[in-house]
Amino acid sequence: MSLQESLKKYAHLIVHAGCNLQKGQELYISARLEGAQLVRLVTEEAYRAGASTVTVDWSDEKITCLRYENEPLEAFEHCRKWRAELLNGVAKRGGIILSILSDDPQALAGVDPRKLIAARKANTAACRDFYDGMDFGRNAWCIVAAASPVWAKRVFPDSAGPAAYNRLWEAIFHAVRVDTPDPVAAWEQHRKSFEKRRAFLNEKQFDKLVYHNSIGTDITLGMPKNHIWQGGGSETVQGTPYFPNMPTEEIFCTPDRTRTNGTVHSALPLSYQGVLIDDFSLTFKDGRVTDCSAEKGEDTLKAIVGTDDGASMLGECALIPKQSPISEMGILFYNTLFDENAACHFALGLGFPECVKGGFDKTKEELKEMGVNHSSTHVDFMLGTKDLSITGITAKGEKVPIFRDGGWAF
Repeated sequence: MSLQESLKKYAHLIVHAGCNLQKGQELYISARLEGAQLVRLVTEEAYRAGASTVTVDWSDEKITCLRYENEPLEAFEHCRKWRAELLNGVAKRGGIILSILSDDPQALAGVDPRKLIAARKANTAACRDFYDGMDFGRNAWCIVAAASPVWAKRVFPDSAGPAAYNRLWEAIFHAVRVDTPDPVAAWEQHRKSFEKRRAFLNEKQFDKLVYHNSIGTDITLGMPKNHIWQGGGSETVQGTPYFPNMPTEEIFCTPDRTRTNGTVHSALPLSYQGVLIDDFSLTFKDGRVTDCSAEKGEDTLKAIVGTDDGASMLGECALIPKQSPISEMGILFYNTLFDENAACHFALGLGFPECVKGGFDKTKEELKEMGVNHSSTHVDFMLGTKDLSITGITAKGEKVPIFRDGGWAF
């Protein structure tokens, strides 16, 4: 197929499977200018599917960088009123939230990390309805990617500009199954493929998970009572299925916020808002980071951990075997949407209400009492290696192999 034909299939997949847009619904799209070609096709497909309105929130990487370079820290400590009204309004009206990523992984290298953190905190506080709508299942949401020339050159530095761009699109299409005869049907089958392993993990109700590998990870995670492993898509509280991430290969859960002990070492670089953090480790005691270091991007890593009270605690643990399709591609995307689906990962910050029984009906304080972390941030980082071992320990002390040599052990 030509690039245009593949993009049309991709747009159809995003609207009908990722967003699962229903007739009369509103669609909000945030995207970089580099993703314009895909955004137009998604907009066209959304209206064809019966969208009431489509709002596109454009941004430009260069202008974003100029703002961070030239405006004082105080400018990022408050969310602009019009932005809060826009985002909260979308959520209140039941709109679908679609993010199309095409960022340069190092666009904001050199920017004061305090500004990045301040902007994140201010936006989260002012746009509470928007973020709660996604966190508590009231709004369907989806994150996908569009190739850009600069991002492509980061991923494929050995290829000339146009060749790198085309290679990145091909990699994206393969990762999201656009290169199959019927991508929507392929994703429905993909959803079903998670069911047996989720059922096994949920039946076991492990009290602890113990992680070991050869690069320095030696860490134990306590698990909340009545936890629920998720994966293969989500549902709104109204029961409408959708896919928050495309691609997705993970089965994930929320660990107990106060029961993480030990050290975890990164297996892949982390690109955080245009800053690359590499070769880093985090040490935890009673759930909280007590020490962290990085060969590259250490100031940004420390700023993430210090974002707020919950940012130094874990909100997610996700299982992805080394045999996953994205891992087998052997490509470092420098983009968490893809790289987190190539390796087991943790996330600092916000935990998931959907990962404990009755979580969508609980208040934030009730969720914290159940062990679910609360924070204004959620930052995934990869720890999976080819020799990763994960052992589940039940409340009765039974030890059950979950991962051995980087893959499923059951």
